[in-house]
Amino acid sequence: MRVAIAGGGLGGLTLARILHRHGIDAVVYEREASRFARSQGGSLDLHPESGQHALAEAGLTGQFRAEARPEGEELRILDPAGRTLLHHKPQPGSFSGRPEIDRSTLRDLLLDSLPDDAVAWGHRLVAATPGPDGGFSLEFHGGHRADCEILIGADGARSTVRSLLTDAELTYVATLAELSISDVDRRHPDLAELVGPGNLWCVGVSQILAAQRGGDGSLRVAASLRADDRHIESKRALLDMFDGWDASLTALIEAGDSAATPRRIETMPIGTRWASQPGVTLIGDAAHLMPPVGEGANQAMLDAAEVARELVANPTDPHSAIRAYEQEMFTRTRPIAEMSARVHAMMLSPTAAEDLIRFFTARPAEPA
Repeated sequence: MRVAIAGGGLGGLTLARILHRHGIDAVVYEREASRFARSQGGSLDLHPESGQHALAEAGLTGQFRAEARPEGEELRILDPAGRTLLHHKPQPGSFSGRPEIDRSTLRDLLLDSLPDDAVAWGHRLVAATPGPDGGFSLEFHGGHRADCEILIGADGARSTVRSLLTDAELTYVATLAELSISDVDRRHPDLAELVGPGNLWCVGVSQILAAQRGGDGSLRVAASLRADDRHIESKRALLDMFDGWDASLTALIEAGDSAATPRRIETMPIGTRWASQPGVTLIGDAAHLMPPVGEGANQAMLDAAEVARELVANPTDPHSAIRAYEQEMFTRTRPIAEMSARVHAMMLSPTAAEDLIRFFTARPAEPA
């Protein structure tokens, strides 16, 4: 059974690692030129029942705990005047919650666990054609070609593989403007103290200014704005959107190492399903793109663990294995997508502060 995985994100790499552990040949085709081609973003919290479970299936729990930061689960919520509304502190040194780990660190951990030839860098999939006797012929940008028996789309929001299964369209739901602050403890100790070891959310009316501590001593700052707030051409324009906020908070924008980078936040329709087809399926954002409230990477990694489990258990009938995985995945991810949409709408509502405090007071140990 030759498995091709389109996309070398956390889901695709987790899948490749688990399959290789069980002796199943799998190649990851990744569009980036190398692991160093671009920044992988900030950190993420891995949930015990999903991301951490997948790493256990991959045999990487020890490596994860050596790199993760339980203190990164700390969350502070402030209002635009800088007043503290909520301060969640995790149990010191405990991995029972949702410890943070930098995305780049986690990706490197997964890459280092794979054989050198398991990832084909510089391979952007542009077309996948079903073969007359099963399997797929893959065409990549630049003319590269490959064949496989099983194709798994882990190729993100704008998945090429998705078009083989569904014509579901994406919906633009918000704008996220991001910037970073390097070496924050030395250069901006006041901001380091403001954010603390984990996450800071400053919640206003239909807008949030957030900051997240990275394991490399940096801060990742992100402004969440409504979908119609799409014209962010400079830090000055972003500062204007937060006019009237306390200067200690807007200092997070002023200290950015470069201009803010805006990006569209899009989602797939909740409950997207497709009729199972032989030899092809989707995991992660390719299957169920949700708002970024803490579930995306975790569900992608759990998808990887579950589709791998089915393929390992039924290697002589991979099509049945794929059908079993899809039915479980559809059932599992729908309520999570519904919850993610509710939380995202809550965060950008006029009453976001009150709503979020009520949400976290009811679930004090589970920040999204």
